[in-house]
Amino acid sequence: MGRAIAEAAGAEGSDAEKLARKPLRAPLLLAIVVSPRPSAKVPDWEQEAVASGVAHALSLLLDEAGWGVMWRTGHYTRTEPVHRAHGLEAEERLLGWLYVGSKPAKKSGKRKPVPAKKHLTSL
Repeated sequence: MGRAIAEAAGAEGSDAEKLARKPLRAPLLLAIVVSPRPSAKVPDWEQEAVASGVAHALSLLLDEAGWGVMWRTGHYTRTEPVHRAHGLEAEERLLGWLYVGSKPAKKSGKRKPVPAKKHLTSL
């Protein structure tokens, strides 16, 4: 996978090697792919949204099971070299990757509260 990212970036030499190592940072890398099907009832965007929701639910389940999980996308997610490296069909799209590994040591202290009124509105 890393080589495909390096190819998509047009990187060479040490830059290519650096990019090629990035997917190896986690012991498990899960590719999240949507395989849309023609449907009069469920448009493409909704099928993609559902696949993203499944990936999010999977990340929550993995976290609950004690794994560290991080969602990653980037400039190269939908490039031809990465598409080819995953062996995707023409209509399939890579949404991103879940990097799965151990959780970092817990940080001490408390998180700052989130000011809900700043982010939510009502009708």
